Amino acid sequence: MDDEVQMVAKGEAAMPIVTRFAPSPTGWLHLGHAFAALFAQREAEKGRGRFLVRLEDIDVARVRPEYEVALREDLKWLGLRWEEPMRKQSEHFPDYQQALDQLSDLGVLYPCFCTRREIQEEIQRAGNAPQGPDGPLYPGTCRSRSKVEREERMAEGAAYALRLDVTEALKRVPNSLAWEDLSRGVQTADPARFGDVVLARKETPTSYHLAVVVDDAKQGVNLVTRGEDLFEATHVHRLLQELLGLPVPKWHHHRLITDEQGKRLAKRDGAKSLRALRAEGWKPSDVLSAIGW
Repeated sequence: MDDEVQMVAKGEAAMPIVTRFAPSPTGWLHLGHAFAALFAQREAEKGRGRFLVRLEDIDVARVRPEYEVALREDLKWLGLRWEEPMRKQSEHFPDYQQALDQLSDLGVLYPCFCTRREIQEEIQRAGNAPQGPDGPLYPGTCRSRSKVEREERMAEGAAYALRLDVTEALKRVPNSLAWEDLSRGVQTADPARFGDVVLARKETPTSYHLAVVVDDAKQGVNLVTRGEDLFEATHVHRLLQELLGLPVPKWHHHRLITDEQGKRLAKRDGAKSLRALRAEGWKPSDVLSAIGW
């Protein structure tokens, strides 16, 4: 067992647990959100710690004020209480820009000018493209562009995304990155499985991957609780934490709430909302029963 894994396995001196529930106000909360929020609060209470709620509202095209209002109402109806003020990602873009500047200084960022269609066409031309957890990996089309070409394209106003050069990034961290997962034990990170992920775009100065690690560090979150569908993302988050010199929390990836067909509940699939269930006369105890609490 190398030094990094040993350090994670030993853990640090006991300290108050800080957890968070971080929904996006882009739709109504459903039973899956209820489980995630209750799970995070319970873990905080077990450690006599703090429970936070954070709004991941960087998707300005889909965020609506009424979703935030309903979100607060639903959580209070469930009996949840959290610290105020609630952190909103849209109010902290300078934090993410600072992290991007730090990564740029390390030489591990590059602008990508490819459209989604161009990326798909390049992948098709390549034939057996490497696969990651989210599908085919970005083929690296813009990675080799010269500094002059990049600057010219950006000066012309071209749309771009800032990608993490994972090969260069891995040269700047220990040979082995690990994390402790309370549901699966000590894990060794393999960030390369995601390829050169997007960390920001011209019009949005952060992505989920970057914002979540910066936010957790800023808020002192030392236990990240979230659904097992996000387990793979932790590989990337460990790399970003190491590059940015951020504290390493523990994780607990919990089970997902599914529908009758065993499919994970999701806003985009029209999962029945807590708001609708309340209108039908459900009580908080009915929610607890439905999610097997």
